Amino acid sequence: MPLPRLSLRLPFAFPPRGGVLIALCVLYLLPGLFGHDPWKGDDLTHFGVAYSMLEDGHWLTPHLAGELWLDTPPLYHWTAALLGWLFGSALPILPLHDAARLATGLYAGIFIACLAGAARLWNGPEAARGAALVAIGCLGLLVHAHETQPAIAFLAAAAGFYYGLALLPRQPLRGGAAAGVALGLSFLAVGLGALVMLGPMLALLPLLSPELRAAQARRGLSTALALTLALALALILAAALTLVWPLALYWLEPAAFHLWWTREIADLDINANPLRTLWNFLKLLGWFAWPALPLALWTLWRERRRLAEPRHLIPLVSFLILLAAQSLFADPRGLAALPLLPPLVLLAAPATLSLRRGAANAFDWFGMMTFTLLAGLVWLGWLAMVSGVPAQIAKNLRRLEPGFVAAFSPLAFVIAAGISLAWLWLIFASPRAPQRSAVHWAAGVTLCWGLLMALWLPAIDYDRSYRAVAVSLKAALPAQHGCIIGHGLGSPQRAAFHYFAGIKTVREGRRAASCHLYLAEGGARREVPPPGAGWRKIWEGGRPSDRNERFRLYAKP
Repeated sequence: MPLPRLSLRLPFAFPPRGGVLIALCVLYLLPGLFGHDPWKGDDLTHFGVAYSMLEDGHWLTPHLAGELWLDTPPLYHWTAALLGWLFGSALPILPLHDAARLATGLYAGIFIACLAGAARLWNGPEAARGAALVAIGCLGLLVHAHETQPAIAFLAAAAGFYYGLALLPRQPLRGGAAAGVALGLSFLAVGLGALVMLGPMLALLPLLSPELRAAQARRGLSTALALTLALALALILAAALTLVWPLALYWLEPAAFHLWWTREIADLDINANPLRTLWNFLKLLGWFAWPALPLALWTLWRERRRLAEPRHLIPLVSFLILLAAQSLFADPRGLAALPLLPPLVLLAAPATLSLRRGAANAFDWFGMMTFTLLAGLVWLGWLAMVSGVPAQIAKNLRRLEPGFVAAFSPLAFVIAAGISLAWLWLIFASPRAPQRSAVHWAAGVTLCWGLLMALWLPAIDYDRSYRAVAVSLKAALPAQHGCIIGHGLGSPQRAAFHYFAGIKTVREGRRAASCHLYLAEGGARREVPPPGAGWRKIWEGGRPSDRNERFRLYAKP
């Protein structure tokens, strides 16, 4: 009797559509938002600002651990603070820091949805799926899309801006309103730089879009008037949202307004060597914008005779404006390269359907082999942590994370095994399709990030969290200790001590003259003594994995 044949066919349409595509986006977005402390870096800094809003009520003038903080306008921090209050205090479902980090998931979801909407209006529903897949697959977005980060709010606003521009020819007033609101919100996310990066597109739009001019010629005065009103509406809404916070700051806190304005103008100083910065940005994009950059280049080559069409011209011109602005005013690092991703994703979306068979197969095999190998390494490292086998890998990990003891978690193991089996099933069962390589790449990124968060999260949290240091410092403080002078402390450290230990340090100066405690940050072999005589060290600590960062607390009678 013949054996029954096993069917590996997928139970959904391929490429994934509708609910399945949304589920993939959720699987990409949620891991990493929960289950860990705020981590060293921007995650701690921006959570500290949101925490200060809840703790001290500084909603108009953002503060960090008791000091004014005006690096960006407060849109993201307002959102994080409100979500933190709702899900961390009013409905105590999550720890406060996890609830605040939901703001990142919210804005990242809006970013993907708006890019898909713009791609659908310009290139059709298949390109909309391609835009979502390419956005998920961008390597440079991965970490920033899971940390407390205002730049994600800008990405969401930028994607909404492109959606409004794509909607203008069909529904002028709705498109103008969407573009104007998004432009205003982009300013509230990151400041004047947003207007420099996105604002020129509104002025250039009538010149860049023959579709708009054709609509005016074809339909007469009413359509021309509607499009004019749409652009006017966009400018009015953008101006209203742009001015609401600075004007309130000017009227209620004029000193803070002048400090913020001075910082914003200083950030627009032109770099000493813009051409070198441009070259460094291009080198950075080689991996940061993968696979959006090569797919966008393929679209431009394939559509080189139709580049005047708005669906190609608007993202292309916008990318060039953004690249020029960042080369003039920013440093070539990952956070500054984030604004370059939305137009690249829009240019790359059609390429997911039009890659030649050889290139598509090569991209597909590269993605499957790369992420299968990476997933295997994640599993191997986890096995070494929990069992000590292989011994050499376990030894190296113990050297990197001294003092960390890994524990086997059945839930984490089941989740990691489930997504690993789903990956193997996907690569063996998925049929040939134009977007197969994009699906596999997006799923591979989701797989490796999910495995890392399921299996390695305790080790990463041990490495990146300041909780133990702050608790140890708090225990060493004398009763009724009064104010504490802080020396050399960065924003993440000050935010950590405020959140975990309720400690707010003051800067050296006249206000600190009466303080009897001095907290200094220095290296393991570089001790920073307090000024003057009579101080004695009463505590020293730091994160075990960081040998270049030590905190020392001194006291004097």
